Amino acid sequence: MSALEILGLSLLALFVLAGALGTVLSKNLVHSVLWLALALVATAGIYVRLTAGFLAGAQVLLYAGGVITLAIFAVMLSARIEGGPIPNESAKRGRGALVALAVAGLFGGVLLQADVLAPRDLPVVDAADIGRSFLGEYVLPFEVLSVLLVAAMIGAIVIARREDP
Repeated sequence: MSALEILGLSLLALFVLAGALGTVLSKNLVHSVLWLALALVATAGIYVRLTAGFLAGAQVLLYAGGVITLAIFAVMLSARIEGGPIPNESAKRGRGALVALAVAGLFGGVLLQADVLAPRDLPVVDAADIGRSFLGEYVLPFEVLSVLLVAAMIGAIVIARREDP
């Protein structure tokens, strides 16, 4: 890796870290979801830098697009039902930050001791191989997940359409 590539990955890692910190430290739940969107898009950028274009596209479409949209709708609907903005109670706790730093230190120590950062000859997997896996070996979990997502969407519609008493 060249120094420019390392600088690019480091900058994206800083964006992921800033988004994660903004998610847990923001006092407003809507702002927390938007910070989470930054972290997820920066993660997609890391996938692009690591030449995993399919994963980057899936990250943006599924997480930054779908999950964040659902989370924003859930927060907005909850605020309407509750009658006001929903505060993010996790912003008051510093213990979560200490646990996160301890886990990061533990993972960093394991990564430094292991030989996982050494370059290896990995098999090339393209989108067609992943599609064959989804429709072959992993068809049952894929279909169960789709049924679960449809059920969650129907539940959200039922909650949203309920008349106020």
